[in-house]
Formats: sequence, C-alpha cells, structure tokens
Amino acid sequence: MTIFESFVINVNDFIWTYIMIALLLGVALWFTIRTRFVQFRKIGEMVRLLGEGAVKGAGKKQVSSFQAFCISLASRVGTGNMAGVASAIAIGGPGAVFWMWVIALVGASSAFIESTLAQLFKIRGKDSFIGGPAYYIRKGLGLRWMAVLFAICITITFGLIFNSVQSNTIAIAFEESFRFDPFWMGVILTALTLLIIFGGIHRIAIVSGVVVPLMAVAYILLALGIVVANVSRLPEVLELIVENAFGFRQAIGGGVGVALMQGIRRGLFSNEAGLGSAPNAAATATVSHPVKQGFIQALGVFTDTLIICSCTAFIILFSHTPESGLSGIHLTQAALTSEIGPLGGIFVTIAILFFAFTSILGNYYYGEANILFFTQKRWVVTAYRIFVGIMVFGGSLMSMQLVWNLADISMAIMGIVNLIAIVLLGKYAIRALSDYTAQRRAGIKNPVFKASTLPEIEHELDCWKD
Repeated sequence: MTIFESFVINVNDFIWTYIMIALLLGVALWFTIRTRFVQFRKIGEMVRLLGEGAVKGAGKKQVSSFQAFCISLASRVGTGNMAGVASAIAIGGPGAVFWMWVIALVGASSAFIESTLAQLFKIRGKDSFIGGPAYYIRKGLGLRWMAVLFAICITITFGLIFNSVQSNTIAIAFEESFRFDPFWMGVILTALTLLIIFGGIHRIAIVSGVVVPLMAVAYILLALGIVVANVSRLPEVLELIVENAFGFRQAIGGGVGVALMQGIRRGLFSNEAGLGSAPNAAATATVSHPVKQGFIQALGVFTDTLIICSCTAFIILFSHTPESGLSGIHLTQAALTSEIGPLGGIFVTIAILFFAFTSILGNYYYGEANILFFTQKRWVVTAYRIFVGIMVFGGSLMSMQLVWNLADISMAIMGIVNLIAIVLLGKYAIRALSDYTAQRRAGIKNPVFKASTLPEIEHELDCWKD
C-alpha cells in the first residue's frame, strides 16, 4: 500500500466515523418526524403514481415521471447493490445488512424532501427541465458559492469517480468469469458510454427505461427462487443479521460499530438518500405537482435497498461464502455459483454489466446537469463527455480499494453540502406536501401546484407560475 492510499483510507474513515453517520441519521430522523413518517404513510400513493407515470408517459420533448425514476434508479442500482453489499458483509459482518435497511427506511424521508425541492426550483432547459441541489441552493438560499461547491463535487463524484467505480467492477467481474482482459473491457465500455451520452438526456432516458426494469425484475426473481429454496433457513439468516447488528459478542469486539459504519456507508452509496444526486434526475420530470416526484424518488430508495440489496445479502448469507475471505463482486459471484452452479457467476457478471453500465449513464447525467449550472457552452459539455469516457476506461484498470475510498470521500463532501441545504429549505417541501394532501382530501385525483402557494419564494419558482 502506498503512502497516498494509506492517507486516503485514514481520511475516509475519519469523515465517515465522526461526521457522516451522525449527519445522515440525524437529518433523516428529523425529516421522518417533520413529515409525519411520509415514507410509510404514503407508500400506496407512491406506487399509484409510479404506475400512472409508466402508463401515461410524457411528450416527445419531455421526460416522464417514470423515466426520471428509471434514470435515478439507473444510478442507484449498480455496483453498490452487488459489490457494495458484499463488501459491507465481508468487512462489517451480517449486521451491516440491518443498518443498510435502517438507512433506507429513515433515509427515504430525505429523498422525498430533496427531490420535491428539485422539482420546486427546477428551470426550463433546451431538451427538458433541469434542476437539483445546485439550483435550489442558489435560488432558495441565495448562496451561489455553496451551489458552485456542490456542482463541482457532484460533477467530480458521479461523472468521474463513481463512473470509474462502475467500470472497475464490470472489468473485475468479466475477468473472473471469462478471463476477459480489463483493457479491452475498458475500451468497449468507453465506446458504448460515449455513443449513448452524446445522444443527450432523451437517449439516456430511453435506455434506462428499458434496461433497468428488465434486469431488476430478473435479479429479484432469481433471488426469490434462492430464498424459496432455502426458506427453512430464512429465520436463521434473519436472526444472524439482527444478532450481529446488536449482539453482545459483537459489541465487546467492536463489531457493532464496524457493522453500523459499513452498513450506512454502503447503504448510502447504493440508495444515495440525502446525497443530492437523485434530485438531478427528479427535476427532469414533467409532473403537475412537485410532491409527486418526491414520492416516486422515496420509493426508489426502498426499491434499491430493501429489495435489490436484500437480494444480494440473502444470496451471500445462504451460501456461507462470507467466510471465504472474498470481498466485493468476487464474493457475490462465488455465492451465486454455490447456489445454482457455474451459471451463477456468469449471471452476476451479466447483471453487473447492465446494472453498472446504466449507472454510468445516470451518473453522467448528474454531472451534465451541474455543468449546465455553470455554462451553456456546448464545447464545455463535449469536453466533460470526453473526460467521462477517460474515467470509464481508467477505472477498469485501477486498484479497487483506492477507487472505493476516493468515492467515499467525495461522496461525503457532497452529502454534507446537500444535507445542510435541505435542512434549511425543507420547510418548503413540507408545505408543498400539505398542499398536495389537502387537494387529495378534497377529492382532486390529480393535484396541481401553483407558485402562489409559497408566496415568499414565488418569484424563484419559474416553472410553477400561476
């Protein structure tokens, strides 16, 4: 290990141990209480709106609420769901899974707030609406320097570092299953990435809207099959997860703290609740009320962690492979191979290709939305696209541990900025929620939001003028 790698690991552990866990849980619990547990009360409405968005769609030059959901889910469902969960279990033990569930259950409230704010403060772009934390920080708080800091962080974090994480995992998986040279995997991924991202948000929305649902359903069905086959051991595995999250032996050995830190860190990397990433996708949707997309993005957190991450966790824990000494995508491949034979490892490899590749597309768009916050010059966007291609290629050849630690640090800085912003602006999302609820109680099936509902910031709500 080099001196630089050691320094990165130490900084990473300090930020996550002493800052991020307290902030994430504190803000998520605060919004859970302030919204009166909106993520649980409105689960039926979330599902209804998602189905409505999938059926009705949007216009040719618009992004539907379902497509915006798929773009954000494309970014969420990727390396974190397979390699991240495996790493959390390998390092933090089965108890890490419990803390991943916790951060999803309470973190969905933060996802609701940030995505509702993104809809409130969005602006009209050339091809679709554009928005996200940089926009609601500038328009809602009037703090341009803070908006610029966030825009820089997310562009570097998602467009560059996280995309190198995704390509890194794909390359490792293909080398393990097919002995495929990471160099050529990097070439192929880079070519495909550039082909799609040069088509803009609508091409990304189309690809994500097709690939993400298909692969998610296939992975869930496979995991359910494994759970059914091992149903007699399900109570044992659930007991193992809870015991390792709170157990006396783990507390004595410091295992509870490791499980908690790994669970929250990997859970956040996977579902991104409170990070400020998904709001960039949420802002693109054409909806009649900002709260609608807040509901749908909260549902995305549940879909990502409670369903897809849990699938990976059960596959690994049923297989007894955590004791193998493997980690990351290698552990997931070994677990599925032990359950269904050699085809298991191949399935994981194909699944991670689609999951991680669509994450690259979603991550890229988050960066583009924030590049446009700085400038509308096309050459800047073109240069950014080329840099994304370089990072996708480079990521396939980098050290996995270094890539993951750099991703954790950049994610933490970005998250801190966004969490401060949504705490200060959250009152507007909560009042929008009250307006939506009042209209639904009045029998209005399709609530419509008007800027005059929030008179003190009406002049900043460009897309909601009466």
